[in-house]
Amino acid sequence: MIKAVKASLSEKILFMFLICLGIFAVTSFFLLKNKCLSVKEVNLEKVNFPDPENIAIMNVECGNVVIELYPEISPNSVERFKTLINKGLYDGSAFYKVIENTLVQAGDLEYGKKEYLDYSKIGSGKSKLGTLKSELNDDFEFTEGSVGFARSTEFNTEDSEFFITLKEIPIYQGEYTPLGKVIYGLDILERIKTGNKAIYVLRPDFINSFKMLNAN
Repeated sequence: MIKAVKASLSEKILFMFLICLGIFAVTSFFLLKNKCLSVKEVNLEKVNFPDPENIAIMNVECGNVVIELYPEISPNSVERFKTLINKGLYDGSAFYKVIENTLVQAGDLEYGKKEYLDYSKIGSGKSKLGTLKSELNDDFEFTEGSVGFARSTEFNTEDSEFFITLKEIPIYQGEYTPLGKVIYGLDILERIKTGNKAIYVLRPDFINSFKMLNAN
């Protein structure tokens, strides 16, 4: 008759430790994989916006980012921005330039869309609406959550690309055309995939949809 061998106390402790370690590893894997965990979502139906005609909703992987636009500061640029939003042209646009804790950039409508990404040309795509004259404002401070039109190294080359700052960037003041500011969802933008020290983000995150609050 074979007698059962009883585990020693140290063996029992080791066994329990290995079980706890396995549970911790599995839990950590799912927590790290779910980058949207603990993101705060805003209930748009419960928010009373004082100027709903200038509220834009950008939906990305982790939720809605609410942006208040400032047509009184940059009338022509905000009008262009609204036009592109209302036409749905930003839908599927890649966040191809993302600097961790600094800014996210999207809006290349020609070479930076989900259905067509060209890393040799991204950042140079056009909207076919022509470039805009820069609407610079020395009083607008590019603090955390500021939205601005991107441009080339030259002024008066704004078209469709835009960026959102994740921290205060004083050197942008008076250098870039302001469009508005994020009023809800900044933490959502902080979850967007970064470039990991590369020039552009490989397999980037995308804008799911972009629309004005008062759109039908």
